[in-house]
Amino acid sequence: MRLPEAFVAKMKKLLHEEADEFFAVYENEKTNGLRVNPLKTSPDSWAKMAPFSLTPVPFCPTGFYYDRSEQPGKHPYHAAGLYYIQEPSAMAVAEALRPAPRETVLDLCAAPGGKTTQLGAMMENKGLLVANEIHPKRVKALAENVERLGLTNTVVVNETPEALAERFPGFFDKILVDAPCSGEGMFRKEEEAASFWSQAYVEECAARQRRILQSAYAMLKEGGILVYSTCTFSPEENEQTIEWLLQTYDDLRMVPIEKTGGIEPGRPEWTKTNRAELEHAARLWPHRVKGEGHFIAKLQKQRPTAPWNGRRAKTNAPKAAIRLYRQFEQATLRTERHGTVVSFGSHLVMLPEQCPDWSGLKVVRAGLHLGEVKKERFEPNHALALALRTDEVNHVLDLPSTGHEIIRYWHGETLPTGGDRGWLLVTVDGYPFAWGKEVKGTVKNFYPKGLRLV
Repeated sequence: MRLPEAFVAKMKKLLHEEADEFFAVYENEKTNGLRVNPLKTSPDSWAKMAPFSLTPVPFCPTGFYYDRSEQPGKHPYHAAGLYYIQEPSAMAVAEALRPAPRETVLDLCAAPGGKTTQLGAMMENKGLLVANEIHPKRVKALAENVERLGLTNTVVVNETPEALAERFPGFFDKILVDAPCSGEGMFRKEEEAASFWSQAYVEECAARQRRILQSAYAMLKEGGILVYSTCTFSPEENEQTIEWLLQTYDDLRMVPIEKTGGIEPGRPEWTKTNRAELEHAARLWPHRVKGEGHFIAKLQKQRPTAPWNGRRAKTNAPKAAIRLYRQFEQATLRTERHGTVVSFGSHLVMLPEQCPDWSGLKVVRAGLHLGEVKKERFEPNHALALALRTDEVNHVLDLPSTGHEIIRYWHGETLPTGGDRGWLLVTVDGYPFAWGKEVKGTVKNFYPKGLRLV
């Protein structure tokens, strides 16, 4: 592929004798990866049942490489949220943060959702995960991926980092800043990125990254962990940005990142101060790992922070609407969901635990979308179907992934069954796929129109 001349000259200067090996990767095809969703199935089970040829990603226990001849995005398992198609090197970022269940976590630059969904699965849907994206168009894809992978502990917002920092000082246990960058590490994956590149753009990105990190620092608790990542090679956006961060906030301490599967240390020699601790950062080079370019740094905040004193969310849902949902729950589900239920117009949503009040901020998706009240009846949302397990519902219509019926249902067609059981969960090989309503021998199709196969 054609690389910008100034970029080639810069990388030759940085890498010296390693440069030839680095540039040789641009003669090869990019690698392809997918990450299994442990909220739905385990990596071991997936490896046995997967309809694709897979090999493990060494630095991500849920990650797999697949052959470029495969098309996992067109399989019903993808629609059911069993996996997320993700560039393999990008999988290492969430592994560095590794949030635990019941923590309070922020993914500050979250679209399209690969790292968000990885974090949510690590949290086992417990605690609070806030996924923010500043761009209105990109936030829609983020919300759709959060829904598809069955996340229920996640609030998707469309705000500036500054607005969030003003509202949530010292609030989060862990924060991920996967910063917008010059994208040098993705030239092989997105050739268009190469056409935008210039040294001036690198400097512009570095300045923006520092503004974002200021907001992230303000939102971190004492003892909290910040992971910063980019998909670029430039020292200005990587080691030099972390150098600036350590100089600006002298209480921040770098935390070592495990270097496995070809991951290399950061390069202190590419900074002004040559701080040895920058070796604790991680660089994923496309000539060292099977994947594209990434940089990751992990830091811990030492300075005491005042306890967050903001308001928690309270229910605002009409009692009549909640009653209709509970009637649906009793008739259709085997389990009762507990949590704060709020209404957005006629729609009911169950918020994650310990959820703050979001009034005045642009919320795109808040927790689990239960469904909508329509003329004194409750209609469940697709998100609820994808968040369930088959043992949590009374009635299931299971369709094999290799048959015609699942494709017909994915297209939006009705299916003849001969039964009259009402709401049921349509599954593919036992995995939740969508709602259906069985009336007088036919299952009416409730697969969302915007997601149907065309």
